[in-house]
Amino acid sequence: MTQLQQDQLIDKIKRRVRLSQKEGEALYDLDLYTLGALADAIRTEKYGKKSYFNINRHLNPTNICADICKFCAYSASRKNPNPYTMSHEEMLQIASRAVNKGAKEIHIVSAHNPDAGLEWYMGAFRKIKEAHPQLHVKAMTAAEVDFLHREYGLSYDEVLDLMIENGVDSMPGGGAEIFDEKVREYLCKGKVSSTQWLEIHRKWHERGRESNATMLFGHVETRAHRIDHMLRLRDLQDKTGGFNAFIPLVYQKENNFLKVVHYPTAHEILKTYAIARIVLDNIPHIKAYWATSTIGLALIAQEYGCDDLDGTIEREAIQSAAGAASSHGLQLDEFVGLIKNAGFVPVERDSVYNELKVW
Repeated sequence: MTQLQQDQLIDKIKRRVRLSQKEGEALYDLDLYTLGALADAIRTEKYGKKSYFNINRHLNPTNICADICKFCAYSASRKNPNPYTMSHEEMLQIASRAVNKGAKEIHIVSAHNPDAGLEWYMGAFRKIKEAHPQLHVKAMTAAEVDFLHREYGLSYDEVLDLMIENGVDSMPGGGAEIFDEKVREYLCKGKVSSTQWLEIHRKWHERGRESNATMLFGHVETRAHRIDHMLRLRDLQDKTGGFNAFIPLVYQKENNFLKVVHYPTAHEILKTYAIARIVLDNIPHIKAYWATSTIGLALIAQEYGCDDLDGTIEREAIQSAAGAASSHGLQLDEFVGLIKNAGFVPVERDSVYNELKVW
């Protein structure tokens, strides 16, 4: 890219002109600090120095999975020969302990367990909601919705309606991985397709509900695949407005069957965060999910377009199984202190980004 082309691209960003696929790819040719400054200007315009987080508890109730994804270290397999499935009572105890510690959200993501039964999934949400009606239940990725559709012969509409009837408030963004079909076939053949993932979230949004969107990057995808992924999300957001956050998830390389030689550097990760903020002009929040990026890099990412860190988590099994240092979460006072020390204002939020407390 010539200097003139760079200047023209930067001018477009400053004028908030929407970028194309080619222009999105060209952003990677800008130096890191230029990208950071451009993304930070957008972030500051929207949120000033606020960095959002919530007090939440991640709950992963089973690791027995009917689908096989090369990047997964969580599901029971040769790499992780310790299958488990929690009972409703165990899940309810975990939720109750989290509420007693101040949690406002329980984030429930499971493997696709063909032995557990439909009521195991829906009954868990219902019992937790009945016991703690004030607790926000974020549950069921689009991949899980698709699994229940396939396993029990239900339409997507029927699964989504059951979720709402049983207390699910919002959907996490998992299962998106990378939308490119060839990459997806290599990573997770047989799992929810990109078209199906987008359709499920569209239907959820049409019910007046919100969700997150994710992108797993740093494995076998190209930069062009990342931009394509973002633009598909941007297109759906134009139609529904239902995504409240975009979460670029950094691939974790341990204990799985995906042989990745070139793991992304901090430089590449920060560029991708910044580009997400620039390209996704219609998704309000960009989350640096510290469980995949490390808390240190997630805090630096607050200067590269991100305005959210997820939350205290308390427990986490999926990313930590692949090497992330997130299995025991972070204490609230430590979390708040880290945000302040990074020069930002910690803002506790609820699951749909209403501000609850400025620390």
